[in-house]
Amino acid sequence: DAASNQCIIDALRLARPNDAILCEEEKDDHTRLSAARVWIIDPLDGTREFSERRSDWAVHVALAINGTPALGAVALPALNRTFSSAHPPSLLAPNNPPKMLVSRTRPAAQAMAVAKALGADVLPMGSAGAKAMAVVRGEADIYLHTGGQYEWDNCAPAAVALAAGLHVSRTDGTPLRYNNQDTYMPDLLICRPEWAARVLTLMADLPR
Repeated sequence: DAASNQCIIDALRLARPNDAILCEEEKDDHTRLSAARVWIIDPLDGTREFSERRSDWAVHVALAINGTPALGAVALPALNRTFSSAHPPSLLAPNNPPKMLVSRTRPAAQAMAVAKALGADVLPMGSAGAKAMAVVRGEADIYLHTGGQYEWDNCAPAAVALAAGLHVSRTDGTPLRYNNQDTYMPDLLICRPEWAARVLTLMADLPR
């Protein structure tokens, strides 16, 4: 965490000294709230998976402009892959039945209920970035999370997913907004466009 954080922060401060930064490993400087351009960083997403020498951990670097996830890159170092909003991969054919990603350590009851209603195959996985990139890569079709995250957990994945043509929103269908005073984000949906309406309808029918 510390080494990755220092490398990224030093590079950004050198290359973009006038931009604000929000990072999991840095003290939050609330002057960012008045900035239009804010880099949102998670230097190691999936610390548990990294410590267990698994492959499902990631590094997130994103730029939010006026609250919108404008640019992003998600690195999967264990797979030697980096996905960028500048060069997103083309979407592959959907899986049949659909494959749905959930947390490998704390799968949310709502996500499991949606998976059952869709007849989806459930795939447990670690990092939020790894899960989002599994949808980008075509290994899965739906990533639904209702267990709460922070802005650095999903800004870069959201930027890459949007650039790849995926649906990205809150679970009530509203857009994700970043650089908020409270960085907590309750829920997230990243999925293939053809599944978005169905998943959102199922979510609306579930008890909160």
